[in-house]
Amino acid sequence: MGPSWQNSKCKRSFAAKITAVSVQVNEIPLFTGQIAKTDPTHNCRLYSFQTDRLALYSGENLVKTGLSLPNWRHLTKATVKSWQHGCTLRLWRNAFVSESGGKKILIVCLSCFCRAYIDLSKMISSSEYGSHSWELLVTVDHQHEEVQKEFLLRVTGDLHIGGVMLKLVEQIKISQDWSDYALWWEQKKCWLLKTHWTLDKCGVQADAKLFFTTQHKMLRLRLPNMKTVRLKVSFSSMVFKAVSDICKILNIRRSEELSLLKQSEDILKKKKKKDKNSKEPVTEDILNLCNSPVSSGLSGSPGFYSKTMTPVYDPISGTPASSTITWFSDSPLTEQNCSILAFSHPNCSPETLAEMYQPRTLADKAKLNAGWLDSSRSLMEQGILEDDQLLLRFKYYTFFDLNPKYDAVRINQIYEQARWAILIEEIDCTEEEMLIFAALQYHVSKLSLSSEAQDFTCESEVDEVEAALSNLEVTLEGGNASNILEDITDIPKLADNLRLVRPRKLSLKAIKPYWFVFKDTSVSYFKNKESAQGEPIEKLNLKGCEVVPDVNVAAKKFGIKLLIPVADGMNEVYLRCDNENQYARWMAACVLASKGKTMADSSYHPEVHKILSFLKMKNWTMSPQAVSDPESIDMKPECFISLRYTKKYKSKQLAARILEAHQNVSQMTLVEAKLRFIQAWQSLPEFGLSYYIVRFKGSKKDDVLGVSYNRLIRIDIATGDPITTWRFSNMKQWNVNWEIRQVAIEFDQNVSIAFTCLSADCKIIHEYIGGYIFLSTRSKDQNETLDEDLFHKLTGGQE
Repeated sequence: MGPSWQNSKCKRSFAAKITAVSVQVNEIPLFTGQIAKTDPTHNCRLYSFQTDRLALYSGENLVKTGLSLPNWRHLTKATVKSWQHGCTLRLWRNAFVSESGGKKILIVCLSCFCRAYIDLSKMISSSEYGSHSWELLVTVDHQHEEVQKEFLLRVTGDLHIGGVMLKLVEQIKISQDWSDYALWWEQKKCWLLKTHWTLDKCGVQADAKLFFTTQHKMLRLRLPNMKTVRLKVSFSSMVFKAVSDICKILNIRRSEELSLLKQSEDILKKKKKKDKNSKEPVTEDILNLCNSPVSSGLSGSPGFYSKTMTPVYDPISGTPASSTITWFSDSPLTEQNCSILAFSHPNCSPETLAEMYQPRTLADKAKLNAGWLDSSRSLMEQGILEDDQLLLRFKYYTFFDLNPKYDAVRINQIYEQARWAILIEEIDCTEEEMLIFAALQYHVSKLSLSSEAQDFTCESEVDEVEAALSNLEVTLEGGNASNILEDITDIPKLADNLRLVRPRKLSLKAIKPYWFVFKDTSVSYFKNKESAQGEPIEKLNLKGCEVVPDVNVAAKKFGIKLLIPVADGMNEVYLRCDNENQYARWMAACVLASKGKTMADSSYHPEVHKILSFLKMKNWTMSPQAVSDPESIDMKPECFISLRYTKKYKSKQLAARILEAHQNVSQMTLVEAKLRFIQAWQSLPEFGLSYYIVRFKGSKKDDVLGVSYNRLIRIDIATGDPITTWRFSNMKQWNVNWEIRQVAIEFDQNVSIAFTCLSADCKIIHEYIGGYIFLSTRSKDQNETLDEDLFHKLTGGQE
């Protein structure tokens, strides 16, 4: 029986017949007749668990537990001093007599002078229930309406969680499988999954509200292709593990690149307003995958792809299975149309595109990245409820080991995420680049509708064992050894005539020709070729710089914009090339130098080839034979172009220009077109940047921080211009002060920065940095098993 406080203003009922009352009064008379002022924020509580034990509280802080009072009859006065807060509680016996004649105990807090009484006649004897026991209220989440849902369990502090669950199941008169059930602590927002821990060790006391509920619950996920799937997900596992299980169901390899995103309240409000204004209600087609082995909480298959990437053989014929069977065997997608995830579908209407949320400023883009869930906590701990809708997105823009044979779903979802980022202008691109993206989208949509594109069995299946043996044979024979030795001893260099452009604030740009020499990661320029043996006019170190293409193929403009970090910001320099080949070589060299690599790196020549192929797509001419009348073609250009350009040109003009650009990509296969679209997306200057509004230490104004796979960029929030760049390769360490929510990073050459995040929790940026560093440790020699502990060490918070 709990105490009855005099002049109490509020009461709260707890389990086990305990009443905790908080008293906040301005003046209470003392026994000596004095008047004492009290602190209105100070509370005093007392819990009486049985006749010989008390738990005394001051506010929400435990003062003393297990206060032994062996014999109430002989108690006259007792004083308990708090060793934490200096609060003194004094107890008197027989200070007052109740109307029924029963004895009471008076308790007075000498800090706030609140007083309470314990009626001895209503105390429960300890011999009735045993020593140190108390009642715990547990609510059971089940679907049987005729069966009670709340149960009172008589427990002790040394009872383990598994014992509580066993007692509970014995009291529930329902015969069913309880293996997926666990205890959820509502007040603490945590799962009690360590069944060998005792209640005392978990901190569970009589006022705890526990729920006995299932760990796997239904969740709606909106995929990058804007399709919604409904499946069972573990609400008790960390989000990192839950995403891994989801990707096994959806046949997406490299689950570490994805995560779950909760849309911000502002975006949801704007969507609801548009839905109210629309005349017809929006009906969403949902793919139900709740019967999959992984989502049902059972131990599913280790994945629907081989970890060693060897072919899966048909058990009947003994021949290697086709790619389609490899992707979708034992998957819930087998029973339904697998093309929902692996193939692109007819594009949305222009009206639907116009109604979607489109970020206009950097602040709007920062809102898109504020809702990433914490990968080190479970869904339930982050307030996600059953049947909520989340977005499944590629969070980390490092797409490792894309294999068309095994990654049909993954490639399509990356393509769709890139496509929507272009259409709603999450990422900026030029008009020429937009037409290339539109032509590739048009080509993909045409092939996706044709029956030939969906027949994967027509692909030539190559025995990977033979391919591996061939590679091993070449390696053992020492093929290309002379080239390897040459790459080690001789560092290539570029030397050519280029034009240098330096922007000036108060005058026109100065364009002058110079003799440029590119070696290692630096560019030097001289007055002419003959003076190249002497000292250069200037030497530019490109390590850590920003490289931005400045190209217009139709106007024969091939420029490279360099933003080089200096002490007071970024030094802006333009290089102008004469033709495509010269531009491709210098652009590839600049891109590698910005990453700290030289032209001796094996990725130099593939980079040159990629740039040339992208320029070739941009270089098209009108051919009357190849392009028919746009009016006779069933194409809506508004489905492939962002709103900015649809407002600028008429529909007929856009259709004609898209068909012109389509000539250069019309011979591509479906997968090749998607991969080319992804490569073009990756070549954009803003690719892979996630924006956050931050306040740097010592600064009086807000800035935007762009987080990419290899660098951090400080951006002026008003103009959008980059201020400075820091590479992850130069980073020594980073840490988070969780009390003031500040991220501090230390780089080489005694460069240190610190900032607080204003648009999101600093844990998100901390996880981004640790996540990208974790992904950089992957290699093709490893199997597909991830070091989950390492991920949580790099990304987990120490709060």
